[in-house]
Amino acid sequence: MTEPASENRRSPSRGRVLGRRPNGWRTDRRWQAGFLLGSAIGAAATVLGRRAERSARRGLVDWGAVERIAIGRAERAPGRLSALELRAADGAYREAMARVVPRLSEALGVALPGVVDRASVVDRAGWIRANVGTFRSLISRMENDLLDQVVPVGGGLTRATMALANRWVTSQQLGFLLGFMGTRVLGQYDLAMLSAEAEDGRLLFVEENIRGTAHALGIPVAPFRTWIALHETTHAFEFEAHPWLRPYLAERLERQLSLFSGNASSLGRDTLRAIGRALRGDSGGEHWMESLMGDEQRRLFRETQAVMSLLEGFSDYVMDEVGRGLVEGVEDISARFHDRRQRRTGFERAVLRLTGMDLKIEQYAKGERFVRAIAEARGRPALARIWDGPDSLPSAEEIAEPDRWIARVLH
Repeated sequence: MTEPASENRRSPSRGRVLGRRPNGWRTDRRWQAGFLLGSAIGAAATVLGRRAERSARRGLVDWGAVERIAIGRAERAPGRLSALELRAADGAYREAMARVVPRLSEALGVALPGVVDRASVVDRAGWIRANVGTFRSLISRMENDLLDQVVPVGGGLTRATMALANRWVTSQQLGFLLGFMGTRVLGQYDLAMLSAEAEDGRLLFVEENIRGTAHALGIPVAPFRTWIALHETTHAFEFEAHPWLRPYLAERLERQLSLFSGNASSLGRDTLRAIGRALRGDSGGEHWMESLMGDEQRRLFRETQAVMSLLEGFSDYVMDEVGRGLVEGVEDISARFHDRRQRRTGFERAVLRLTGMDLKIEQYAKGERFVRAIAEARGRPALARIWDGPDSLPSAEEIAEPDRWIARVLH
């Protein structure tokens, strides 16, 4: 017997009752779920973007990281001294300064009151901390303008993430640079160049490096301390006896920073290209830093370099000339020290060039040749004319050709 047809087939209505739903309904639900998920992701990205932006706009550099990296590198260098040893060395420097200041004042005709009391013995970490503060002060002058370019308000997650990555790289680089310098600097006349108040600078002697260098040169540390103290005290004379010099340099530095911060959009890319040309020896005689500058920046840069060459060269000249009769074995110390400057490893030369520190080495040599040429041609009284004022300062061309300065200033 055959079953009735109504029992053998399901009607459409009954199929729906048993749970079979149409494809359109499922598509609607998926679309809704996707919309909600996308909205959630978008909201999360917005929140993350705002947080990243706030973090990125805290600064171009993580100064805490810079200090940790630099000190960590410096403390791995040999010759580390205890706090007790540093305090013990303080007396030796005060004794050296007590001999240096009267002799220098007599030779230069200018008293230097209070400079002995502003001398401090520091370890490498102490020098790094002082210079982290200097770097931070310089960068703060242009930081807001650069932040507006690198991570503008509302720039989004991508721009903020790139800025954070750049901050990490910059912090690593500055930490390496200060750590590298912290194992080599012997002394420093620490002057707040851009401070609103014209306060006298302080002298820092990095005892760990001074002892290490004396040992490497095979010379007694006591006369070497006096020789270095003579160099740094001469820097105090240059600035403190000539109040116009600090604002002259500060003005140029301010203008350079202002021009630099005006347009940093292509700086990273241009810097990499310039460094690449420098490493290939394809810089055309121009320092890679100059290739990043406009005409006005380049002019200010060269003016500043000429003054720095004079400052370093004058101090080198004085430490040798005044050092006779004051520093035992000064000729031998000077010869060994200058020979060591010329004998650097390939790694050291590369780091110096990439960081711009090679310019400072050139400043010593160029400036001392200029000062010595003036003294030999016209005597010590002619050297005093250098410090008459901004118009008496030598240009970059005159540093290279002292006769041109003599013809212009001494007639």
